[in-house]
Amino acid sequence: MGVAKQKGKGIMSKYTKKDIIRLVEEEDVQFIRLQFTDIFGNLKNVAITSSQLGRALDNKCMFDGSAIEGFVRIEESDMYLYPDYDSFAIFPWRPQQGKVARLICDVYRPNGQQFEGDPRYILRTVVREAAEMGYIFNVGPECEFFLFHTDENTLPTTFTHEEAGYFDLGPMDFGENARRDMVMTMEDMGFEIEASHHEISPAQHEIDFHYDEAMKIADQIQTFRLAVKTIAKRHGLHATFMPKPKYGINGSGMHINMSLSKNGVNIFHKEEDQYGLSQEAYYFIGGLMKHIKGITAITNPLVNSYKRLVPGFEAPTFIAWSAQNRSPLIRIPAIGGEEARIELRSPDPTANPYLALAVCLKAGLEGIKEKIDPPSSVNRNIFELTDAEKKELKIESLPSTLEEALIELENDKLLMETLGEHISEKYIAAKRDEWNQYCAQVSEWEINQYLNKF
Repeated sequence: MGVAKQKGKGIMSKYTKKDIIRLVEEEDVQFIRLQFTDIFGNLKNVAITSSQLGRALDNKCMFDGSAIEGFVRIEESDMYLYPDYDSFAIFPWRPQQGKVARLICDVYRPNGQQFEGDPRYILRTVVREAAEMGYIFNVGPECEFFLFHTDENTLPTTFTHEEAGYFDLGPMDFGENARRDMVMTMEDMGFEIEASHHEISPAQHEIDFHYDEAMKIADQIQTFRLAVKTIAKRHGLHATFMPKPKYGINGSGMHINMSLSKNGVNIFHKEEDQYGLSQEAYYFIGGLMKHIKGITAITNPLVNSYKRLVPGFEAPTFIAWSAQNRSPLIRIPAIGGEEARIELRSPDPTANPYLALAVCLKAGLEGIKEKIDPPSSVNRNIFELTDAEKKELKIESLPSTLEEALIELENDKLLMETLGEHISEKYIAAKRDEWNQYCAQVSEWEINQYLNKF
């Protein structure tokens, strides 16, 4: 494909400008979606025809940043989209004649500076810091979602006839065909899918893709959410990543498996250690645990996120780690060597993946720099411990509401600096408004509980 442009120190791009123009011509691509992400993790795009591709690849495509919540004021609204050539992909679900492709973009100001409110910029900054320490941050997400029926107007419901559970298959698993199509679609787009299966709750599913470098995985999570929703709709279903759409069942999480490599070697592994972990891995855990309360405002960004983080439904609620059970916040999977990793179990799939990975990596790097030792492993089911036992073991709880998490984020200097002044201020303001609106609502539970009684 010719000599690729330089992406960064020692890293070459897969595609050049000429490559993309040739692919668009050869594949009869008529529309290209220039995608970017707002600070809340919502995927946005500007669509262009193939005739405008050259301008877009020269970073000359402009949009109104003031129209995007959390971006900029109207008096500084001009923003430019700089496509990441390697993100070029054709949507398999679009027509085969007059195809639609996409390019994921970074957001820049007119003066050529990358916009500090672009979540991709935040992740890239922390990834660069890791690279300066000699590390590559590798991530493997486990994304869960529900497939519900739609009503006669094709609007989403929380209704399902399905009663399948963990690892069930058809005919009990009504979503099996849709899930298979999702996997095949994502493989067509270059994903390496490791596994897919029915989850514990009726109509709940999980698709896991292979670990890779953080920026690629964050991009893939955005593409994954779009593909899942699109394919579900084609099957007459509604896919939702809402963490807890129904009372009394397990919610949807997005466990994040993390490791660091150096010179091509996974540095989290140490054969002689009791749990197969290196000192760097322990320090990384220590940094994560130190900052996890503030991190939670990013990894669990909705009022509804905290309906999932309650005892009794497999989601973690306590700040602890273990290699011997699945109840703690951080689990060490029983696998070593090049696949050694730590698994953070609290995030949910509504998180902005760029910001979530950025704050996790930053906390872990601080753990390594400052040599932060984690507390001892808790190898018992934490949910069965008494309050006195948890107090003796100094096991604290995750924030129980969005408001609590926002307070923790505001008080965490490292995380606030990682997000930067622009994102931290706008994110916290918007999320606090979300919390206040929620608190002012009168719920059906309150009506049922109080209307007749008082």
